[in-house]
Amino acid sequence: MSSIAIRPATPEDSTLIMRFITELAIYERAEHEVVATAEIIRASLFDEKSGTSALICSIDDVPVGFAVYFSSYSTWLGKKGLYLEDLYVSPEYRGEGAGKALLKYLAQVAVATDCGRFEWSVLDWNEPAIQFYKSLGAEPQDEWIRYRLTGSALEALAKN
Repeated sequence: MSSIAIRPATPEDSTLIMRFITELAIYERAEHEVVATAEIIRASLFDEKSGTSALICSIDDVPVGFAVYFSSYSTWLGKKGLYLEDLYVSPEYRGEGAGKALLKYLAQVAVATDCGRFEWSVLDWNEPAIQFYKSLGAEPQDEWIRYRLTGSALEALAKN
């Protein structure tokens, strides 16, 4: 039986995290959108003011995936939440429990820090992930539409 271990990521994991980010972007058909580098990850994710954390998941001492998360806040609950930005497990290790172990670890963090919610987004075409999340008891929030400002649109709004 395989041994799954999860640990907080360190700045020395920046290249590994970048590898997982690239694999995830390829899977999500968006490799062309990745502008981060290992150096950018090291400087931003591990900055003392970041507010973001990362985990590394290993099976039998082989790194197989990662998760990046940060605190959110619910005005309706009056509590902070935990938002999962990315969770990725390399394809050859899927089905061995790594993804579930990462989510369980994060659920434990959320409960231990009195979070009112644990949330994340999934692409609408990613049926394997959707079914996996539903099997854990997660429910889609179909009534919300996510919006995003980036690049020149973000800069234009900031100037006006």
